[in-house]
Amino acid sequence: MLHRLKTLTRSTRLALAQWLRGDRADATETGDEASAPPLRPMRPMPSVGLRPVLLTLGTAAVAAGAGWVLVKHPPVQPLEPGHLAVRTNNLTGENSVWREGPVWVWPGLHQLATLSLQDRSWTAAAMATADGVAPAQTVEGLSIGMDLRVRYAIDPSRIGGPQALSYPKDIDGQIIEPAVQATVYKIVARHTVREIFSSQRAQIEQDIETQIRERLKTDGLLLRSVHIGQIDLPEDYRRGMEVLLTEGLSAEKMRYTLELREKQVKESELTAAAEKARREVAAEAAAREQVIAAKAQEEAMKHVLPLKQRQIEQRQLEAEAARVSRVKQAEGAAQARRIEAEGEAEARQKLADAEAYRLRNIGKVNAEQMAMEGALITRHPLLIQKTMADRLSDKVQVIIAPPSSGGFIGNHLLGNVAAAPRDTERFDDHGEQ
Repeated sequence: MLHRLKTLTRSTRLALAQWLRGDRADATETGDEASAPPLRPMRPMPSVGLRPVLLTLGTAAVAAGAGWVLVKHPPVQPLEPGHLAVRTNNLTGENSVWREGPVWVWPGLHQLATLSLQDRSWTAAAMATADGVAPAQTVEGLSIGMDLRVRYAIDPSRIGGPQALSYPKDIDGQIIEPAVQATVYKIVARHTVREIFSSQRAQIEQDIETQIRERLKTDGLLLRSVHIGQIDLPEDYRRGMEVLLTEGLSAEKMRYTLELREKQVKESELTAAAEKARREVAAEAAAREQVIAAKAQEEAMKHVLPLKQRQIEQRQLEAEAARVSRVKQAEGAAQARRIEAEGEAEARQKLADAEAYRLRNIGKVNAEQMAMEGALITRHPLLIQKTMADRLSDKVQVIIAPPSSGGFIGNHLLGNVAAAPRDTERFDDHGEQ
């Protein structure tokens, strides 16, 4: 291949040199020899056949064309998420649907159509205002604007046959807009402004959505939703409509108020009737309860009376047993007190006997002691003076000396005390005198 390219290049150079040489020879013949530059003699060139040259040129042209086609139309085209591709064979007319991955598309053999399965949105800008390009007409002949939004998507179940290639590039302008305008104009023309603006707005929106869905279904589209936003009215009509709506709302409010009052009255009547019925039922139930209670009480008395009789007998027996028990307890207590009294009397008698015995023994001891002391004093009379001196004070030191003429150490003390009564007796005697 490289040798052929070199040969082709060389042949091209030779042909160009011959062509230039021929032009210069013509110029020499016309008399321009002075102006033409002198030609340098060329060495002879080898001759080359024309067929190899043409073959090489054809091969290069085919290779260049194939490269350009591959660059311009690559055979492998990626498929983005949320998209669907339909490949059509131009020879057989067979269609194949590709939902993911790369798709092989050979130029000239295959034709590929890529469709987005994501939801799309379209807004009716032409009928958005009352003075716009294409407003809707009501039954009164009044132009109104509607803020209409349509949300749709391509139906993947309708892709795979000839329907796949029938989608136009401008789906909004060629399918959605005509379907919406045809539907909206026809439905709006059957209603008044008041119905569209307030009273039947939801129903009108539902009818528009139903008919647009049927229209788009035949075109292979799925309608997601239809939303009617603001209704644009002429300014004068808007003010009148607002006043009319206000009055209508007031009338509706009054009507609902009256209906509410009537329902409240009926509710009060029903409540009173229900209360009456409830009381009657409660009274009947209370009476039945009393009758049942009386019967139950009567039936219970048949069993209660014998039980009460047995309880009375039991209480009598218990009382008799308690009386006998108390009598026995009293007798036992009296006997115990008698035994205690007898024991106490015997104890006191024994105590008295013991005390008398003790006193007798003490008297005997005292008599014996006094006899001994008398005998001792008789033998020793000075012991009386010593005893008296000892009892005067513990700080007095006594020295026993032989008795004086008086014979007793305390005569002086006792003499003063004895003299006083004698003086008193004298005074009494003189006083009496």
